[in-house]
Amino acid sequence: MDVEELQTFVEVADSGGVSSAARRLGISKSIVSRRLNRLETELGVQLLARTTRGAALTEAGSVFRDYAARVVAEIDTARETISPEGDLRGRLRIAAPLSFGPTHFAPVLADMARLHPLLHIHTSYSDRKVDLIGEGYDCAIRVGYLQDSNLLAKLVGPIHAKWVASSGYINIHGAPATPEEFITHECVMQGTETWPAVVGDKVIAMNPQGRFKADNGVALVAAALAGLGIAGLPVDLIEEHLASGALVEVMPRFPPPKIGIYVIRPPGQHPSRKIRVLTQMLIECFGHHT
Repeated sequence: MDVEELQTFVEVADSGGVSSAARRLGISKSIVSRRLNRLETELGVQLLARTTRGAALTEAGSVFRDYAARVVAEIDTARETISPEGDLRGRLRIAAPLSFGPTHFAPVLADMARLHPLLHIHTSYSDRKVDLIGEGYDCAIRVGYLQDSNLLAKLVGPIHAKWVASSGYINIHGAPATPEEFITHECVMQGTETWPAVVGDKVIAMNPQGRFKADNGVALVAAALAGLGIAGLPVDLIEEHLASGALVEVMPRFPPPKIGIYVIRPPGQHPSRKIRVLTQMLIECFGHHT
């Protein structure tokens, strides 16, 4: 029984379709289909029911998937164990944010590739929330407040944020001192959202209003600099503007709570060694981030 056939079957089972599995494996859909057909022929059972929307596990496929996944994982572990100096190998596909990724995370990923010459790292930078399973990513690095999901997350470091506005905006509209005053101001936002603020020992939710919205932190910095409203932004993105006075902190007595840097991965029994190594390198870099 071919290991590649087992791995291909597991990818199709977990992603729900041939197309998504092909993207994850970096091969064509026809190769995926051929591997599945050979595996089903060898076993003499149908593992997947193909539909126009994807592929669903049959009863036999559901049972066989767990066994196949364990075999594939054990072989990957064995390959990494016997390779020189425990080198990582294979491919690691990562989704990272555009706002922080190229400046903060890319050096860590480059260092990981340098340390493990047999490892192929493919990173996509975007501030949208990608579908890890459907789009074939092994993991994602995310910055923000962790939302409930079926994905598994590991905190690797904190990020501090501040409420800020341009000096020009404050000269015209004033600076809010309380959450009640805050929500009467124009804000620049990622979308329709609530903003948390620390009040004493609790966190309250504010509902900002604004006419400028963008899904990228750098774009929101530009909007705040232009005087379009108040923004809640990570300090790392605005340090130079705070130092120059172009942006001014507002409502410092009611700051945003700390946000985090997380490594997110699809559900499974254990993270792969590649993800464990990446996570540890990020912790070493950002675990004491201020």
